[in-house]
Formats: sequence, C-alpha cells, structure tokens
Amino acid sequence: MKPANSDPVSPVVHLGDLVLATERHGAAFEAHFASVAAPLGARRLGARLVELPAGKKAWPLHCHHANDEMFVILGGSGTLRFGGESHAVRAGDVAVCPAGGPETAHQLEAGADGLRYLAVSTMNEPDVMEYPDSGKVTVFAGAAPGGDKAKRRLSLTVRADSAVDYWSGEV
Repeated sequence: MKPANSDPVSPVVHLGDLVLATERHGAAFEAHFASVAAPLGARRLGARLVELPAGKKAWPLHCHHANDEMFVILGGSGTLRFGGESHAVRAGDVAVCPAGGPETAHQLEAGADGLRYLAVSTMNEPDVMEYPDSGKVTVFAGAAPGGDKAKRRLSLTVRADSAVDYWSGEV
C-alpha cells in the first residue's frame, strides 16, 4: 500500500526534459546520457538516452555474457561494430546485440552529424563483460552494468591474460 503523503510517479518522461551527464575519455570517447527506465521504477529493464558528438564513441567495444542490448537510433548516423563486422546505422534503425562472447561485441560510433539513440537492456547481474580490443574482462555483481554503482558488491576489471589457475594460492 502506498503512503498517503507520497506523490504518484508518472510512467511517462519526455526525452527533451532529461538532464544529460557527460563522460569523456581521451580523444575517442565522449557521451552525453541520462537514465530513462530506473527513475520511472524499472528494476529489470535498463534504458538510457545517449547522444554522441561527431566521430565519438560512447564506450569501448564490449560484449555482455548476461545482458542483451538494443539500440533505437533516434537521430543522426554512425557505425555499429558488431563482432568482426561494421554496419551503417541511421535514424529509424534498431540494432539488437544479444548476450554472448566476442562474436556479439558491439560499439556505436557517431558519423559526421552525431548520433542520438536509446540504449535498452536487460539488467541481469552478475554480468561478465569482455573487451576484445584491449583484452580486458570486467565482472559486476550487486548491480548490472548501467545500474546503481552504489549497490555494487563487486566491480573488477582485469586483463584476461593475467588469469591464474583455479587452485593457485589454495592450501
């Protein structure tokens, strides 16, 4: 039962009303984004509005072992790297990147007119992510990628070639 003094949360948000955060890394990465689903109460469905300036990428090429992602291209154009192939994307396109290994690794890069899209994903945790370009592996537990970082019990990124034997250090 809802407390008598609580205001109802509207299930509708206008994308133009979202306040975008900015994340940059080096010369290649810059994204402006805002969470859409979580503020409206979704717990198992993630969604972000993402805007990329011309020639920029939001995040490194990666795959999720536990989460599917879908990108709805709202404006602009660019390129989707998917596995070992590249695909042109433009407003009106939908790209689906299912969970899997490097064959489903994905990354969007904006074209000359920038790129605006809605990123939708399942929010399964724990998740294991691989980064084929850099040879890294990330493990998230407690909150899925894109979820509330304060709820993470584990967030670990290592180089895949630094793995040790399962029994290493055990007595």
